[in-house]
Amino acid sequence: MSEHQHRHEHSHGHAHHPPHRHPRPLVSRLRHLPAPHSHETADQLDSALESSARGMRALWISLVVLGATALAQAVVVVLSGSVALLGDTVHNAADALTAVPLAIAFVLGRRAATRRFTYGYGRAEDLAGIVIVLTIAASGAFAAWTAVERLIDPRPMRHIPVVAAAALIGFLGNEWVARHRIRVGREIGSAALVADGLHARTDGFTSLAVLVSAGGAALGWQLADPLVGLAITTAILLVLRDAAREVFRRVMDAVDPELVDLAERALRAVPGVRGVGELRLRWIGHRLRAEVAVVVDGEASVRQAHHIAVEAEHALLHAVPKLTAALVHADPAPAPGETDPHLALAHHALP
Repeated sequence: MSEHQHRHEHSHGHAHHPPHRHPRPLVSRLRHLPAPHSHETADQLDSALESSARGMRALWISLVVLGATALAQAVVVVLSGSVALLGDTVHNAADALTAVPLAIAFVLGRRAATRRFTYGYGRAEDLAGIVIVLTIAASGAFAAWTAVERLIDPRPMRHIPVVAAAALIGFLGNEWVARHRIRVGREIGSAALVADGLHARTDGFTSLAVLVSAGGAALGWQLADPLVGLAITTAILLVLRDAAREVFRRVMDAVDPELVDLAERALRAVPGVRGVGELRLRWIGHRLRAEVAVVVDGEASVRQAHHIAVEAEHALLHAVPKLTAALVHADPAPAPGETDPHLALAHHALP
């Protein structure tokens, strides 16, 4: 079977044919009862939509919590003139606003694939990650500029106990948001949401650093405020580095090598699969897709090879978390003296 023919015929959900099911043994059906797992296109779509809906709920809840936290801190900034608290407030506000591009990405990700966007709109989540990185960079630059200005022109901090209370509020708000985003992000497979949660957790600890600024001001050390502001800027830059690295990996289609190992083990355990050729995994938003070539008996019929490919896809969907689609190509095992059937494609390969 040619690769073009098989790729046309066999995609997840078998979109080019009426839905059909292969009969499964009684043991297999019983094994699926505790954790029902459907592979029909509509069921997979419903699961993906539910993941996006959970991500949206997590974003709006965190937006409200961080927005209220930043607003409370902003009032204290006006009263106290604390540059450290200003830097923390700006960062918290920026963190709250990162929910907006992610929410847009989740909405776009629900749209069905088209003839132009044949993989759908899941990549919007990666674009949102770039916006988040730029937002973090902007907040860091603003915090640094404000701290340096206050070093040049020191000013006394007013209402020190209130500043300390606002810092504690900032920590509690960020830590709650961090826990919520990270938990939901891991459950739905959204690296952007997990990274944003880790960002919020770091913001919480920078809020605690403002307590040091308030303590220094209480002891009469005016430079404590801008110095802590610079320390917060450093923390923002560290978060920026980690966030940029995570977004870069997603944009470059990086996956955890353990997922590749997991997929290969699952494929080799499928009856009829004699070997695993090229295997590729990629994230599209918070969903995984796979493309793989498996080696089957060279004397197998088209129907037999197709059945093995379906079983291989089935195994992948069960073994690899967050995988929603797999494209399986069956290669015949080489016969003695037979030339490589893909030799005609060699001149199309990249140098």
